[in-house]
Amino acid sequence: MHPSAYVERWKALVAKGRPIIGAGAGTGISAKCAEAGEADLIIIYNSGRYRMAGRGSLAGLMPYGDANAIVIDMAREVLPIVSKVPVPAGVCGTDPFRVMDVFLSELKRLGFSGVQNFPTGGPY
Repeated sequence: MHPSAYVERWKALVAKGRPIIGAGAGTGISAKCAEAGEADLIIIYNSGRYRMAGRGSLAGLMPYGDANAIVIDMAREVLPIVSKVPVPAGVCGTDPFRVMDVFLSELKRLGFSGVQNFPTGGPY
């Protein structure tokens, strides 16, 4: 589905008073359940990996791993499962070890529908 179609769908939901539901997925099964539960979008964040390991979401903000590499790794499990809703990537936009234009092109090639700024919380 073209991104503008999702935006129109979400506008219609809001007009009806229904919230737009975004779910974070850390594994294929969580993505499958979110889609079956009619989430409007499913986001892959690095914190999902930590949540699935029993840690809190704030672990995704700590220097425990390469946030962007974790998102790419999780894509192999989640993207093939989801077919009806968009899946944006949580991107650490301040990553000094990435050429962002190249990285964003790679995310698009992998099948992500867009990006969300995470875990970048502000200037570091």
